Amino acid sequence: MTRFAIFIAVVLTIAVGVHYYLWARLVRAPALPAPWGMIVTALLGALAVGMPLAMFLGRRHPDVGRVLAGPAFVWMGLMFLLLVTLAGADLVRLVIWLARRAGDASVDPSRRLIAARLAAGAASALSGGLGVVAWRAARGPIGVKRVEVALPRLPSAHDGCRIVQLTDVHVGSTIGRAFVEDVVRRANALAPDIVAITGDLVDGSVADLGPAVAPLAGLRARHGVFFVTGNHEYFSGAEPWLVELQRLGVRVLRNERVSIGTGEDAFDLAGVEDRSAERYGGLPHDEAVARAFAGRDPAREVVLLAHQPRSFEAAARFGVGLQLSGHTHGGQMWPFGLIVMLTQPFLAGLHREGDSQIYVSRGTGYWGPPMRLAAPAEITEVILRRAPAAARAT
Repeated sequence: MTRFAIFIAVVLTIAVGVHYYLWARLVRAPALPAPWGMIVTALLGALAVGMPLAMFLGRRHPDVGRVLAGPAFVWMGLMFLLLVTLAGADLVRLVIWLARRAGDASVDPSRRLIAARLAAGAASALSGGLGVVAWRAARGPIGVKRVEVALPRLPSAHDGCRIVQLTDVHVGSTIGRAFVEDVVRRANALAPDIVAITGDLVDGSVADLGPAVAPLAGLRARHGVFFVTGNHEYFSGAEPWLVELQRLGVRVLRNERVSIGTGEDAFDLAGVEDRSAERYGGLPHDEAVARAFAGRDPAREVVLLAHQPRSFEAAARFGVGLQLSGHTHGGQMWPFGLIVMLTQPFLAGLHREGDSQIYVSRGTGYWGPPMRLAAPAEITEVILRRAPAAARAT
């Protein structure tokens, strides 16, 4: 509870700061006339408090939280777009101001006011338009991303093995049972050999979200359905969820590996808990990776399920052939991906370092704003090939 209280305090502080900036650019700088200035000021103040309030109530009173979550998260997305567009306008104005100052040219206050009003109006219109596009992208049909990966150690018996990766579904206040049912139908239609769920499946407790997640019991794959934790599982109570997923027929991999096939016609499928597990009593992440690979025959191919791309550095040292990850959402809303890249080595897609490869999915659902901009959701169909040729994605 203390950790969550700190999180809410940080969110509230950031929210107040961002909303003050929006107020300064949308009300104060353009000198918004009465009564609109007072109306927008009151609205921004309510929205600044509303987002963290919705998160808090959603944790304590899920039914109330679901009612508030939709508007709060839509505003979160619009707020981000407004912040980006207004900051961009301010950057342009700063360059113009510096140029005028260098030329010792004064600026007429009336022209400054006109510029502020034009910037506020243009940013509002652009943000609104982008918000509609992003909302439709997030709520529309999920595309299937087909990726072929060449693994030289893959047994010929598994050439063409299909792994359907689902990740970052984020079942919660705005993603429910109907969404999960649709994902299950789409995944089964691909006739997978393996279904891999690479974390951040839920945002809430088993008691609240169990019925929404229940359709996962309908997933069908020749070699089984596998799951590894993401950071949001630990926010939501990981242990009860792991029990529930096992009950639904999903095999949870906790720093371990299983054999896909038998004898010489087999490869290893490994899975590690998310890096955040250590804060909840789990192993340090490098130790978790080492445990998953302990005693492995290096001549056998291995595919690793790990929520965060940051696990790839440790996995590559153990000779992983392919790592499947999520976590980044591909940025979810441009240009947020630029910030994600400061903390993760890969944002999305297929990458190679030496003999090891990693595929990072943009995610199947979304977190927070029901919006995606230049980062579409995906159900990933990974096709393993035994071939020395370079991997390719389509």
